[in-house]
Amino acid sequence: MNNTSIRYDAAALARFATQLLRHAGLAEAMAQTVADTLVQGDLLGHDTHGLALLAGYVKELEAGTMTREGPPLVVSDRPAAVLWDGRRLPGPWLVHQGLDLLLPRARELGTASLVIRRSHHIACLAVYLLRALEEDMLLVLACSDPNAASVAPFGGTQAVFTPNPLALGFPLSEGGVMVDISASITTNGMSNRKHKYGELFDEEWLIDAQGRPSRDPAVLFAQPPGTLLPVGGLSHGHKGYGLALLVEALTAGLAGHGRADAREGWGATVHLTLHDLQAFGGKAEFLRQMDHLAAQCRGNAPIDAANPVRVPGERGLQRRAEQLDQGVRLHPSIAPSLEDAGQRYGLQLADALR
Repeated sequence: MNNTSIRYDAAALARFATQLLRHAGLAEAMAQTVADTLVQGDLLGHDTHGLALLAGYVKELEAGTMTREGPPLVVSDRPAAVLWDGRRLPGPWLVHQGLDLLLPRARELGTASLVIRRSHHIACLAVYLLRALEEDMLLVLACSDPNAASVAPFGGTQAVFTPNPLALGFPLSEGGVMVDISASITTNGMSNRKHKYGELFDEEWLIDAQGRPSRDPAVLFAQPPGTLLPVGGLSHGHKGYGLALLVEALTAGLAGHGRADAREGWGATVHLTLHDLQAFGGKAEFLRQMDHLAAQCRGNAPIDAANPVRVPGERGLQRRAEQLDQGVRLHPSIAPSLEDAGQRYGLQLADALR
């Protein structure tokens, strides 16, 4: 049996992850939420931001650098604008708690926003967009990590930003749109994976410390280190630079906590805004407009007939349905890390095999 043919039951993977997080000291409700979020990431195909993160989360819990229990601290609370201090609680749990808070407020007020400072890492942004599709909402989600830097501003050679992901989700009459992008061309997770296996990127998505373009993620680990390029690369990287600043303003700026403060370790500053479709032109009119636009995109004459145009998130939703039915494929790098973490607590990943 080769790695590509191995499949795991999604519910069993979530149970394994929950048990592992519980053994590492995380409170039960939090463990279940974090585990489900990570598995959902793999179901959608975001395999650098799903269970690939679990062993790292466990180490953070064991080291005491991820808070194990308790609520976030409410710093400011207005009807449509809330600020939390996440106290380095698990990011996936904080984001889902935040969505629970915002949903009734957005239904009452039309729009509601939450910013979370001092969250721990929040995993795959696309997972949270599923809730927008389910709740007839438009969700804007952004994240930065003030404790790390791997992306230089356009024209520079020294890292200032993290990849700074920005996500947007909304329903269509069938399915929905799930945009999960970043201000950099690629991510730290993918760079770390390729570096570990000695792989190169297909294109020059990085620069070394002297500003020379490179396909080799090893430049990130050199001394002095290189950086990831912003979206747009060497010629049009001002676009990614602008996106990075947008994310920083929505997260660190509104949170009053970011790169101007002392680093605390792997974490995140998060922005969430929910818009109720009924509060503006109404759900029916929203769907009429966005269904029409999606049809124009899907029906667009493709450059390559074998690769028709899709709307963002379409393949992820198809992959999720297929893997829920037939089992989850994990990237070959993931199972060994889970097996090593599980063995310390007497847990067997093999129990989740389909």
